[in-house]
Amino acid sequence: MKADDSSITWVEEPKLGIAGRMYLPLLFGGLTTTSKHLVSPKVTVSYPEEEPEIGNRLIYRGVHRLNRDSEGRVKCVACFLCATACPAHCIDIIGTESPWPDREKYPQSFSIDELRCIYCGMCEEACPVDAIELTSLYNLTGRSREEMVFDKEKLLSVYDMTKDAEPMKSSQLGGTK
Repeated sequence: MKADDSSITWVEEPKLGIAGRMYLPLLFGGLTTTSKHLVSPKVTVSYPEEEPEIGNRLIYRGVHRLNRDSEGRVKCVACFLCATACPAHCIDIIGTESPWPDREKYPQSFSIDELRCIYCGMCEEACPVDAIELTSLYNLTGRSREEMVFDKEKLLSVYDMTKDAEPMKSSQLGGTK
């Protein structure tokens, strides 16, 4: 490409006025934004002295739980779809033959590493029987890595703790799963 090529259009640099050269409009714009932030209400919560308010518990993604069916059994059918859909690879399932006639398999072992989990909700979306859900429990603590790996019994105990305050989402959304 040559400088005297007729297909090239040269654009002249615009001439700045005195206000443009002094950056006054930008300075006043920045001061305006800063003053708006000074008078706006604060949204910071001093946790744990103040408990944060969760707006919609149906869409909040906290600690996992394994749901139970109407007979009190684990609802999971060990299809491995949640483990397959998980981008963090934090779900481990060992399936075995079911002693019940209404399903082929159930999880002999089911564990979720809550420290590896990114709480994306893909496991919840992938489950065809709504066996796994994310609750609105947010204060998840542990003293070791082993405490943060939730096995089947711990996940079912989370269901027992939250079943009254947070019924299964599929029933609230009108689902028939």
